[in-house]
Amino acid sequence: MEIKAVRMFDHGFMNQAFAFGGEEGKDKFDEQIIYRSSLQNFLIDTGSEVILVDTGFVNDFAAPEKKLGAPLYMGEKLKDYTQAFAELGYKPEQVTKILITHKHPDHSAAIQYFPNAKVFVSPEDADAMKLEGANIVRCTYKDGPYHNFPKCEKIANGIYFIEAKGHTKGNSIIVVENDGLFYMMHGDVTYCDAALKANKLSIVFEDITAARETLDCVREFVANNPTVYLSTHCPEGYENLEMKRVMKL
Repeated sequence: MEIKAVRMFDHGFMNQAFAFGGEEGKDKFDEQIIYRSSLQNFLIDTGSEVILVDTGFVNDFAAPEKKLGAPLYMGEKLKDYTQAFAELGYKPEQVTKILITHKHPDHSAAIQYFPNAKVFVSPEDADAMKLEGANIVRCTYKDGPYHNFPKCEKIANGIYFIEAKGHTKGNSIIVVENDGLFYMMHGDVTYCDAALKANKLSIVFEDITAARETLDCVREFVANNPTVYLSTHCPEGYENLEMKRVMKL
């Protein structure tokens, strides 16, 4: 099994108030403390299936320009999602499943480019996105607990779709077990790895109580299992993957 990063933006930044201020408030943190930002999603090649974890924006999406002092600058555009995907050596027709962590367009807008894929998504976010059709699979988390997480659905051998509400009302995370490591693709549970280590929520959430419960579960899991933490919005996402770097809290 191989996991690969589908890289779209890099060389951006976010400030501490944005990344840390969800519970205490932005004014409790320093806007002049800056963390690196990027945008990448992930691909799982099982040997028999090609599975995407999230898809990026629609092609030709024009991201906001760099503005000094902005809370978040995604970075310089490297490639459209489909171009970055193709450069990994795959064709859209090969993708059998897409696992959507949540409804936001930097995670879900490009599902339209993969004609043979079943799209796995929480019922709440499927409703919010108005997703319909035979290819849409509304996850029921029918397989019960996964370690300390209360609900999961097994997608394939070693691949689990886990309920993790908060950032959105139907937020989910994906964990892949491979060669003794746990690869956690968490969407936007945190925006940067520094926030995970500092135990801080970002300012972006739909249910703060659920977001706190999810972050607590993620930190407990990371503390007890050798986890490669694959973030979407900071370069540590692809760097951790490249180095198989286990997160230390």
